[in-house]
Amino acid sequence: MIRGVHLEAQWRREALRTNLWVVPILEVVLAGALFAGTAALDRAAYAGDLGLPSWVISGTADSARQILAAIAAALITVVGVVFSIMIVTLTLASTQFGPRMLRTFIRDRTTQLTLGTFVGTFTFAILALVVTGPGPNGDFVPHLSITVCMVLVLADLAVLIFFIHHIATSIQLPRVIASIAAELSEAIEASAGGPEPKGVTRGPSAQELGIRLDTEGAAVPAPASGYLQFVRHRTLVRMAADLDAVIRLDHRPGHFLVQGHQLATVWPPEAAPEVARSFARAHVAGSTRTLAQDIAFAVDQLVEIAIRALSTAVNDTFTTLTCIDWLGEGLCRIAARWSPNPVHRDEAGYIRVMTAPVSYERLVQRAFEKIRQAAPGMPAVLIRQLDALAEIMAETRNEGQRQVLLDQAGMIERLSRESVAEPADREDVRRRYLAVLAAHDHARRTDGSA
Repeated sequence: MIRGVHLEAQWRREALRTNLWVVPILEVVLAGALFAGTAALDRAAYAGDLGLPSWVISGTADSARQILAAIAAALITVVGVVFSIMIVTLTLASTQFGPRMLRTFIRDRTTQLTLGTFVGTFTFAILALVVTGPGPNGDFVPHLSITVCMVLVLADLAVLIFFIHHIATSIQLPRVIASIAAELSEAIEASAGGPEPKGVTRGPSAQELGIRLDTEGAAVPAPASGYLQFVRHRTLVRMAADLDAVIRLDHRPGHFLVQGHQLATVWPPEAAPEVARSFARAHVAGSTRTLAQDIAFAVDQLVEIAIRALSTAVNDTFTTLTCIDWLGEGLCRIAARWSPNPVHRDEAGYIRVMTAPVSYERLVQRAFEKIRQAAPGMPAVLIRQLDALAEIMAETRNEGQRQVLLDQAGMIERLSRESVAEPADREDVRRRYLAVLAAHDHARRTDGSA
């Protein structure tokens, strides 16, 4: 349950982060609050209730209007420039890295903070300009507010310089690949799973319930089309417990749902109508995939960059090698830690929700097969894949995991024999293949399964 709470919180943070309006709106509100404070002090100074420090900017109302109007106009111009830079960056990312990489740049905090800082300062300047004018004791000039506005403009200049530096470094391909790999590592840690929690277990086993669902279960249709982004397992467990039912999810996060098509199966069948009416509260579907419960999405992103790099138009083998390195690192973590629990029980110990998480075998296939298929006759890519397989082999925990890696290594070695023309290159690939076999034998001896 604690893990479920953490995953839901992570999904909510990701949903808020993957947009360009939350941080700017927050900074506009903060700018308004800051102005309310400085304006109150200015009013007190205007009424003679306090004195302002000597470093506060002084001048007439006309001078204040000119300064604030110039600041506001300049800030709007800079906001346009920042927005243009961001659009160019997104266009470049879409062309070079693929359209699914756009979310990486949209969710970038530096971009959001830069936009928010300039918009917030513009709001502050406009508010100060509005209150400047005639008053009961002569023209009211918000001297402290103008001084603070000047300080904010200097801060904006520093933010702009950092933003330009950040954009110049963030579009470098190794940085993009490393950031996606970091997201994959975070997703693995968040959904690592493990053995089923100890406690009272009651009712039929998962196998028995699977048979009942297959023979007697009723279908629950998807209420809307889109990618399944997040499933609230706690909500489903409570719903099933209240109905004394069992729900099996036939799709996992990352799958595309078609409205009206089967999303889940419920037993007993008479509970299906109530589950269907309440299912919208237990899942989120949208137009894009997210990483909260879909770690295959990060794998697919790295594979997409690798395949694009192998295309004739790009022909960038080193980028593909970098992607393979990070894919191998992620699969090492998955082999050692990732073991999601396919059943969820209620507090009484009864199985209430059954899921079908992506398997270790499928993740390995997604990470290696498309790259292998795009790299016939490219010994450098095949060698790096075999090196990654040898590293993953050292982290495996059972023979089933190792056999998946051996299957991939065998396909790579066969592709080398069929597509690599140079005998010396084929021999290099063969040596790496033998290293995978040696790593397999060592892993078997280590865990005692030999």
